[in-house]
Amino acid sequence: MIQAMLEIALILFSITIGIAVLRIILGPSMPDRVIALDMIGVNLIAVIAVFSVLMETKAYLEVILILGILSFIGTIAFSKSIERGVIVERGRNR
Repeated sequence: MIQAMLEIALILFSITIGIAVLRIILGPSMPDRVIALDMIGVNLIAVIAVFSVLMETKAYLEVILILGILSFIGTIAFSKSIERGVIVERGRNR
């Protein structure tokens, strides 16, 4: 019973990742694409967590942490790029 529910969860998370990829391709604006990219990161973390439970191992938990950090940094970088047009400011003279 639990095994079937976890497999259904994997299928549903895969569908949401597919929908987010479609939003990245067809998104009308850049903020929509950034939110879809963040959504892919969150759903990918959920997929790895469910897969870890299915395989009954803790080996994937470090991957979840690294993916969460990279997804957060990527979202912040894209948001800053949209806001200012530049991610890293160079040569600030005072």
